[in-house]
Amino acid sequence: MNEIIENMKTRRSIRKFKSDALPQDVLDRILEAGTYAPTGMAAQSPVIIAVTNKELRDKLSAMNAKIMGKPEDFDPFYNAPVVLVVLADKSRPTHVYDGSLVMGNLMLAAHSEGIGSCWIHRAKETFESEEGKNILKELGITGDYEGIGNCVLGYADGDEPKAHPIKDNYVYYVK
Repeated sequence: MNEIIENMKTRRSIRKFKSDALPQDVLDRILEAGTYAPTGMAAQSPVIIAVTNKELRDKLSAMNAKIMGKPEDFDPFYNAPVVLVVLADKSRPTHVYDGSLVMGNLMLAAHSEGIGSCWIHRAKETFESEEGKNILKELGITGDYEGIGNCVLGYADGDEPKAHPIKDNYVYYVK
């Protein structure tokens, strides 16, 4: 079978990570794959914030937990050492789709490198908050961005989950 399609079929969301850091070259390849996602009119509306700094990672996790209504010590990032925040320029009508395609590329690239990943929501709410806007400002990121997703990365702590059966009526042919 085609290696790319096999990668798509075998990728699973990981929800328990080891705290081990990722090698920089592996992270760089994953990030590069994200930058090759298709975007509307090739406008490249998304940006990716690669967070390996534990202090900022933990701050984003606490903000995410608060949005969920969970205690601050709850970790919605499942102990993953890397958080790739995908934002997209709200002035582009395709920004949500553009950012979603980046997220897909990041997760598939991670799987191809033997790295676990999971899409964690609430990036939109995080970066609509004053605290989130201040983080962007401190990082020198200017513009009117919407948080699309948090792609958490790390080495899986345990076995990958098994695939759910594909439903019978997923595809309808019109010939």
